[in-house]
Amino acid sequence: MNYTGSGYEGAMKDDKMAGEGQYEFPSGTKYIGAFKDGTFHGNGTLHFKNGSTFSAVWENGIPQADTESGGNYKFKDGLDYSEGEWEYCDGYDRRFYTETLKGLKPAGRSQKVDKEPAPTIPKGWYDCGDGIYNPEKRIVFSYSDQKFIRNADGEEHKWIVTTCRRGSDFFVGKQYVPPTP
Repeated sequence: MNYTGSGYEGAMKDDKMAGEGQYEFPSGTKYIGAFKDGTFHGNGTLHFKNGSTFSAVWENGIPQADTESGGNYKFKDGLDYSEGEWEYCDGYDRRFYTETLKGLKPAGRSQKVDKEPAPTIPKGWYDCGDGIYNPEKRIVFSYSDQKFIRNADGEEHKWIVTTCRRGSDFFVGKQYVPPTP
């Protein structure tokens, strides 16, 4: 598996992944759980590089929607995704998840993103949630060290430039001016 950039640690049967183990994809995503005949089979969790997870009961590599849980996606901040009863940043309640946990900030100190402090965005780039986006190159980079994450296709580019927060070279909003002595 090393030639593909992936790796596996765990039990084997007939030269196939079987029993409990851990499989790491070239992207850094890890699956930890049960295997059968070389596929995800039984209880297992995908651990994504961004800190989120997806846990499910798997059958021959496919998460089973007809199981009691149907699979569970959990964001890095601990918020469980719920397709039917989503209460996070919807049309009626525009608070970020951290604001639902810690309360709103005083007037004038609005929270712009769920992460505090908000990441710095270079002028003309966008904060697309999992990184910063350069619209000229159409590439998403990591926040901290600006490493390549992915190329954006036309649909994602359009979504980012129409909905995401943009880095600017000017201040938007009221600026504090200290009184003169």
